[in-house]
Amino acid sequence: MKKLKIFLYITCINIIILSCSSNNKELNSNSIEQTSKELYQIAMFDLDQTNYEEATLKFKEIIYKYPLSNEGVQSEIMLGFIDYLSLNYDDAIYKFNRIIKIYPSHKNIDYVYYMRAVSYFEQISGENFDGKSNVEAKNNFQELLNRFPNSEYAKDSRHKLIFINENIAAKDMEVAIFYLKQKQYLAALGRYNKVIEKYPKSKFIPEALYRLVEIYTILGMVEEAEIAASVIVYNYPKSKWYEDSYNLINEEYYKKNKTTLGKKILNLFKKNEPTE
Repeated sequence: MKKLKIFLYITCINIIILSCSSNNKELNSNSIEQTSKELYQIAMFDLDQTNYEEATLKFKEIIYKYPLSNEGVQSEIMLGFIDYLSLNYDDAIYKFNRIIKIYPSHKNIDYVYYMRAVSYFEQISGENFDGKSNVEAKNNFQELLNRFPNSEYAKDSRHKLIFINENIAAKDMEVAIFYLKQKQYLAALGRYNKVIEKYPKSKFIPEALYRLVEIYTILGMVEEAEIAASVIVYNYPKSKWYEDSYNLINEEYYKKNKTTLGKKILNLFKKNEPTE
């Protein structure tokens, strides 16, 4: 009986000690547990220092510990941003698409749309571009502007759209001149008309109009040549393509054919000439 009492006594003491030890561990754990905001600040500091691996680990820790917090969602956004900084554009786009799907109402969702568009934009390389990147970047910037016209990223998106449209127009001009050299005139006409109709503010419009005059002249389509020439006369009188169009009409129509319509086209230019 005495041994039983001693055993029970020791058992109680062990239970108390273990309980106290457990409580102490919980207290110690709570005392060093960092909040989502604190972890996020540390992760952002690592990111600012270009310590991408450390930042990535901390952002993932935030997502694991505080998945539904604002910092948790922001961390997912920043992981996509790190992929973008690391030139892993496909991974970045994948992450941004996922965020848009899961958190469509997040307060910074316009930034996600913007970064997705920029990830496509960064894959464009000059006039000899990859067509898909141009089209995707254009569609994504346009979607951002449609959804968030007053976003702080709207102005930059509009500027980038201008660049993209110039790129696409440049490619169409490149293809059109190839068709023209191959004497595939109808195919060339289609490309030049596409530039004029779809990108009316492009720097390539005067040249595209001149090429129409050139092709219509070759095909003997006088009225169409007159229309294209008149647009150059009234809208681009200071362009080099104005003079080229004048010379073309002068040589092909007036000197050779001396048709009434040919003279009309020439008169369009003469009326626009400065008087002394």
